[in-house]
Amino acid sequence: MPRPGQVKSSGERLSDRIALGVLTRVFPPELVDEVVAECGRVEQRSRLLPARVVVYFVLAMCLFSGQGYEEVARLLTQGLERVRQWEKPWRVPTTGAIGRARRRLGPEPLKALFTRVCRPVATRATVGAWYRGWRLVAVDGTVLDVPDTDANAAFFGRPGSGRGQHRSAYPQVRVAALVECGTHAVFAAATGPLSAHEQQLVPGLLARLEPGMLVLADRGITGFELWQAVARTGADLLWRVRKNVVLPVLEHLGDGSYLSEIVATGDRWRRRNPVTVRVVEYTLEGDHDMVYRLMTTLRDPDEAPAAELAALYHQRWEIENTLDEIKTHQGGHHLVLRSRDPDGVEQEVYGFLLIHHALRDVMHHTAHRAGLDPDRISFTRTLNAARRHVTDQAALSPLTAPPSTDTHQP
Repeated sequence: MPRPGQVKSSGERLSDRIALGVLTRVFPPELVDEVVAECGRVEQRSRLLPARVVVYFVLAMCLFSGQGYEEVARLLTQGLERVRQWEKPWRVPTTGAIGRARRRLGPEPLKALFTRVCRPVATRATVGAWYRGWRLVAVDGTVLDVPDTDANAAFFGRPGSGRGQHRSAYPQVRVAALVECGTHAVFAAATGPLSAHEQQLVPGLLARLEPGMLVLADRGITGFELWQAVARTGADLLWRVRKNVVLPVLEHLGDGSYLSEIVATGDRWRRRNPVTVRVVEYTLEGDHDMVYRLMTTLRDPDEAPAAELAALYHQRWEIENTLDEIKTHQGGHHLVLRSRDPDGVEQEVYGFLLIHHALRDVMHHTAHRAGLDPDRISFTRTLNAARRHVTDQAALSPLTAPPSTDTHQP
């Protein structure tokens, strides 16, 4: 018989339940079940760390960046241990056991979960998310340091350095992402070795673009073929271009912008297949020597005046702020991922992105209810609140328990 205040557990182990607090709203156990099965990771035998638990562990690992494996496991379960809701003792898995469980899981379930969950979250009422009828999104890339192992160095490579052996201390993984500017929600991502430029990763993001979006990009995202590929999604584009790009004036427009054309590299001289674009040029107050050039698919000045597009371009920096939230605030200063092999690195990157999306989704709902701009909600405070919820609340079971007639069963 259970002691007073203790709940009968129907034979489940403590490892069958974890406390993820607010995050289970975004990643419900039923959805985790589906992606685990979809990726063929359902176990044939009972384990201390079944795949479903490992998915949640990876998420918690990316929420509690800097904590060791065993401490993350304790944080996930301490709320349940404290209220003595388990009959059977549970031992914290060793670091080696957790590492083996992560390798069994692989990156695919985290990527599938990202694809299922991570979408633009702004509604029409979301402040700062729209320009006229367009949803504002931005594309950019970043790099993350990874542990200096032979496997990571061989797969990802490392940047050069002006010191010592002329190489960086850490290999780096490159990540490209699409972000909803008004909410900082990352809704598409791709990873690759350091040698892969953002332009090579961006095609892997295009399936998430659609008509009604306006894609902002800086000078690092360029090229005729890439412009054409993004435009074919039906989304509109507003990209800054390098000063050495030749943009002949075909027609001056009333708002100071002009129509021009771009061609493929191999068509520069004959220009047999040009694509018409509109160009907006402007300078910033106090710095008239620096001319900014924006290229857009929005050709009608009445639909999108040049002055508005110039003012709008600064929204592209929202993706820089988003990447900083992930790398600096969520990951901690001088973030180095903990995974020692490429599959683990990819799994961990998507774990970080999923946690960030969950936090930003919560922030958007909070701002929407209060009628605020999501930018008015503190990311750091939300992050800290989520961490507290994980350790204070016993959430849903990541394993499907048999129906119970005990009305006190959680």
